[in-house]
Amino acid sequence: MAKIGIFVGTVYGNAQMVAEEAQAVLQDLGNEVTVFDEGTLEEWKAYQQAYVLVVTSTTGQGDLPDSITSLFFDIKEQLGHQPELKYGVIALGDSSYDNFCGAGKQFDALLQEQGANRLADVLLIDATEVPEPEVFAAGWIEHWGSLVK
Repeated sequence: MAKIGIFVGTVYGNAQMVAEEAQAVLQDLGNEVTVFDEGTLEEWKAYQQAYVLVVTSTTGQGDLPDSITSLFFDIKEQLGHQPELKYGVIALGDSSYDNFCGAGKQFDALLQEQGANRLADVLLIDATEVPEPEVFAAGWIEHWGSLVK
């Protein structure tokens, strides 16, 4: 059983629904899973030697939602190298915008820069094609969960 923290950035609730689906799927696989709606740096640190799943929508022109912005900058400015962290990213966005899934891509780039280990490719969910992102994400979540040891 692995310890997994799901950190959510949402504006209209779609990322929250995906996070709740992820929690259910990952718990069914026997993991201890906690969802953080407005995660703090201290909460993040508790998972540095465990697993993190970032589920974030994108707002504006590729920007992070307010609910995850401070966490992103705290990680960037205060943590540095995180080689023991294993993570995944589910990015929600709208492909009619130039910076499609920009928030999730920013989070992934930051964690890559800090030496964290991404377990699977970032899942990009396009709001113009996917009416139920939580249903669409279920297969990816199961796959990601199978990589958690």
